Amino acid sequence: MRITAKGQVTVPQEIRDRLGLQPGAQVEFDLDGDTVRLVKVDGGDRGRTLINRMRGTATSRLTTDEIIALTRGQ
Repeated sequence: MRITAKGQVTVPQEIRDRLGLQPGAQVEFDLDGDTVRLVKVDGGDRGRTLINRMRGTATSRLTTDEIIALTRGQ
C-alpha cells in the first residue's frame, strides 16, 4: 500500500466493513512506537451527519405548517 502525495491511504474494504466505516466516518491515528493504529471514533454523531446530508434536499414546496397538517390528518 502506498501513501499518496497528499498523505492519503485507502483503507481496505474488508477493514471498513469490519469496523463499519462509512464515508464521512471519524477516525483517529494512535502511535505506539513504530506502529500506527487506526481507531474508529464513536462520536455518536452519525445521526447528525445524516441530517446534515439530507438538509435542503426536500423536493416539496409545502410549508412547515402544511406538512404538520398533513401528518396530523387535518
